[in-house]
Amino acid sequence: MLEKEEQLLRKRISELAAVCYQRDIRTNTGFLNLNEQAIFHSMERSLPPVPTVLYGGFDTAERKIVCFLPSYGQDTERFPVDRLEIAPVNARFSEELTHRDFLGAVMGLGVDRSCIGDIAMTEAGCVLFCLEQMTGFLISELKSVRRTAVCCRKAPGLAGFSQSYEEVGGSVSSPRLDSLVSLVFRLSRAKALAFISGEKTFINGRLAVSAGQRLAGGEIVSVRGLGKFCYVGAGNETRKGRVFVTARRYT
Repeated sequence: MLEKEEQLLRKRISELAAVCYQRDIRTNTGFLNLNEQAIFHSMERSLPPVPTVLYGGFDTAERKIVCFLPSYGQDTERFPVDRLEIAPVNARFSEELTHRDFLGAVMGLGVDRSCIGDIAMTEAGCVLFCLEQMTGFLISELKSVRRTAVCCRKAPGLAGFSQSYEEVGGSVSSPRLDSLVSLVFRLSRAKALAFISGEKTFINGRLAVSAGQRLAGGEIVSVRGLGKFCYVGAGNETRKGRVFVTARRYT
């Protein structure tokens, strides 16, 4: 992120936290990517003492809004996020559409990226998470993706969505971050280390600072340019002292 953009983000976060504290009302940022979330975490202790939640619409969301919460409640149903379902009008004549195609169609409408959260592919098309202020506009204006006519509708609530995944298993010397990244993404140890040292790896939205960090189980690991996975945990040891581990790589 450019220095000026980072300064503006820090200022905006500080202002929103201050408004929540002074007026006792909920405030929130737009959707932040992983680097922007890391900036929020770096300044968290210096902000006014109000509860905060990072929320993206579902448990494994990568892009999230930061919500500053008032003293009178933390009801997630009041978070300003909607889930939209986008699918071809006629699946038989649809092109093979990708995540990039759906994102490009939305950006082509002039929508700011901070208004859009994760886009998850489904068998029918995709689901898209957005700030509720954009819902009506997208339903009205998003009529095609590439040359395929699509229908965009609001899903009835946020509950019940889960991202599809592929289960990955294997043996590692220990459940270190570099070993798990190497296993899940089928990389050499050196390439896995490069993604970590290059500040492209995040654990539960926080920048990973050590390749040797041991994971306990349940962590969401995101690697920019590769994807994300949930480390499920370790099982039995082999005769040579290696450990069987399992992870869910999200597709």
